[in-house]
Amino acid sequence: MHAIGIDIGGTKIAGALVSDLGEIIAEDRVATPTSNSDAIIDVVVAMIEKLSDGQDVAAAGVAAPGFIDAAQSTVYYTPNISWRHEPLRDRLTKRLDLAITIDNDANAAGWAEFRFGAGRLVSDMTMLTIGTGVGGAIVTQDRLFRGGFGAGAELGHMRVVPDGLPCGCGAHGCIEQYGSGRALLRMANAIADVGGIGLGLATVREQRGTLTGPDVAALIVDGDPGALQALRELGGWLGQACASLSAVLDPQIFVIGGGVAVAGDLLLDPIRESYLNHLPARGFHPEPEFVIAELVNDAGVVGAADLARLHAETR
Repeated sequence: MHAIGIDIGGTKIAGALVSDLGEIIAEDRVATPTSNSDAIIDVVVAMIEKLSDGQDVAAAGVAAPGFIDAAQSTVYYTPNISWRHEPLRDRLTKRLDLAITIDNDANAAGWAEFRFGAGRLVSDMTMLTIGTGVGGAIVTQDRLFRGGFGAGAELGHMRVVPDGLPCGCGAHGCIEQYGSGRALLRMANAIADVGGIGLGLATVREQRGTLTGPDVAALIVDGDPGALQALRELGGWLGQACASLSAVLDPQIFVIGGGVAVAGDLLLDPIRESYLNHLPARGFHPEPEFVIAELVNDAGVVGAADLARLHAETR
């Protein structure tokens, strides 16, 4: 039986009708009306009604950024949308004759990779999503980890530098400040300031007036030494974080997703090297595999749909 997955993002809301094999049968996408949180509810309801029309649908899952409670019902907090203790599931079920579940967007994407993507052959997987920030998901013994209050696996806010750079979460030294796309841009600008191998970065910055993420990505593809050095620095921090995570979680595989992951082995190689350099009891600990995520932009809707289907089957 099919299920519907909805992925609420800061700029767009994506939806899909998904088979029990993770295949997308139909999809929809609209801009996120961030100025009006009630309008988001209207968009989600309309999208679910459209995708379910004439279909045999078991359930619908909604993935949203931020903290979701353990009952998969309430959004405690989400950035960019003014939801604070928002009873999202109740508001949707009052308007839809369908079982609804709510999940964190990173959890949904991680579950999709575990079920149908890069982690489908293991029982224990940790995923890091490297975009503007750093997201994450943990699967252990074939189960998605949410924590006692539902807000677990916020891997981007694991501290790697005591009293380090301030983070948007209010703490200092989070891996999000050292291993994200925003961090990559900061590192690239620092290398450009010094000159030397950063000459390519400095030249592009002078021509355009500023460096952007796409500028750095293009220079990485071109093999620019300064851009590659920034990527290696980023990978070093991520590898250090993975070593700490491995000491606690012992995953068989680390899946790296998000926009920065398009760099492939150019990113994975420094992650692996740094991981080994920081791994406790190196040489006596089995080494996990490091791979790039496979489902890319479809992961959120596929994971949300599959989690909703599984929840409906166990009710």
